[in-house]
Amino acid sequence: MTTADAIIAMERGHYRLREQIGGSAYGHVWRASGPHGAGDVAVKLINQQQMDRAQPAQRDRWTGSAANEIAFLQSLAPWDGRHIVRLLDNGWHQGLPVLALELMSTDLGKHMTALRDAADQPTITRALEWLAQINQALAKVHQYGWRYLDLKPANVLVDRQRNTVKLADFGTNRLLGEARQHSYAGTANWQAPEQFFPIDGAYTSSARSDYFSLGAMFYFLITNGQALRFCSDCGHAYRAHHTAGADVLRRTHGGAIPATLHADEEARFASLLPHAARDPAVALLRVLLHGDPAQRPRHALQISRMLDTVAQACALMAVAA
Repeated sequence: MTTADAIIAMERGHYRLREQIGGSAYGHVWRASGPHGAGDVAVKLINQQQMDRAQPAQRDRWTGSAANEIAFLQSLAPWDGRHIVRLLDNGWHQGLPVLALELMSTDLGKHMTALRDAADQPTITRALEWLAQINQALAKVHQYGWRYLDLKPANVLVDRQRNTVKLADFGTNRLLGEARQHSYAGTANWQAPEQFFPIDGAYTSSARSDYFSLGAMFYFLITNGQALRFCSDCGHAYRAHHTAGADVLRRTHGGAIPATLHADEEARFASLLPHAARDPAVALLRVLLHGDPAQRPRHALQISRMLDTVAQACALMAVAA
């Protein structure tokens, strides 16, 4: 079992674990002291205890996910780190891949919870800035030939001092060129319909699947941390029935895939925006959350332009006030 003060050797030096700051069934994230006074980093390790209990296929998937993440981050150019977390080092620990990543203040889910607890929330302008930065990060993922497939607040890291965000956790990445159907991947509460509801037992995703999750993030940010009903229902179904939850959920809706955006949710979303920004913001939300991937934006530039329209409308309202 990995504990505080353990020393992890990687290619560029040794790292002393200090405290665990995150984790899941798949892996643990520790704050660690870097080599030669380089400052603190985030060290990401595969969960050894879970690995020991897992079936061979599951162990292969977890190891493959870590390898995917390392391969993607190593492929980035230095300037790509603006909105994607930087890989500082990597290696092997107890026969499993390990990564050293830049350390950020917190993740967006925890940050939003802290703001709510303090009876605070990000301004509309700040939420739009964050969404634009996430869109830029997804554009980089797609530019390098990958689908991200796991956009959610826990995978968006926040720099509180600069009020910027970076995308992290690329183990779910799949190559865009692999158009064939694949096994289940991602997090049910934030997935596009094609990621959660299989066709003939398999799933077909694309870069536009990431745009659906961006739409769910848009709703989350504007409504101060509320989840879409579609996403919540998928999450509940998955927790209760695992991947069979998709069939259970369809049966409760007469065999159809549930609506991705309800009228009351759209109205609530619009009511929280300045009047002049409501129409362009709702138009963007609708197209991102479209049930048909072919009807979602074709690329990040289209999303960026629509975001700019919303931001400009908000700015005009602020000047008029």
